Amino acid sequence: MSEANPAKVLLQVHEIHVYYGSIHAIKGVSFEVNEGEIVTLIGANGAGKSTTLNTVSGLLKPRSGGITFEGRNIVGMSASKIVGLGMALCPEGRRVFQQMTVRENLEMGGFSRPKEEIAGALDNVFQRFPRLKEREKQVAGTLSGGEQQMLAMGRALMSKPKLLMLDEPSMGLAPILVEQIFDIIGELNRAGTTILLVEQNAQMALSIADRAYVLGTGKITISGDAKDVLADDRVRAAYLGG
Repeated sequence: MSEANPAKVLLQVHEIHVYYGSIHAIKGVSFEVNEGEIVTLIGANGAGKSTTLNTVSGLLKPRSGGITFEGRNIVGMSASKIVGLGMALCPEGRRVFQQMTVRENLEMGGFSRPKEEIAGALDNVFQRFPRLKEREKQVAGTLSGGEQQMLAMGRALMSKPKLLMLDEPSMGLAPILVEQIFDIIGELNRAGTTILLVEQNAQMALSIADRAYVLGTGKITISGDAKDVLADDRVRAAYLGG
């Protein structure tokens, strides 16, 4: 990001508290994502990473706190309306429509766009993911894990998001596919998409991100430039094996 141009805050999360019944899952989390960045949230299982993303995307409602996107308050807004504003979530576990074809899955991702824009959006996704073009008529449930992850990402991109949120994109993938997915994330960012990445593979996430926040049991415990977080002894001990 150019030093001459001050960063434009795209997403701002301020002191959100989220509960599952009586369980206090998120305890005053605050962070921001500037336009053009890759920001990563890392942390152990159960730290609240997916809950945070689901709250930002409107699938969960915070009990208190604020969330703004391009300066607009989105707390209480429906998930579909939030997609229409320019945010898209690629969920944990991929969640593709198993019985539908690759093309039908992608078309579902474009629900918020005018019909006349769908063909162009499909072409863009197929250029980004040639493998999906080859399997356009194949039923999604028959794809490999890596192909399903590409499909989930392609489906999220169909809404032409300003902010793409990725929840554990490397989960369950072989190392060579993890590298491929992270290469694609980097390409998407260089092409102009701002990315909020939740990832258990801390080494990969921190190597690609601009800034990072570490979540520990519902609270931000460490934050800063990704390279500084990667060098932090506490992070190395907890997530990088020493």
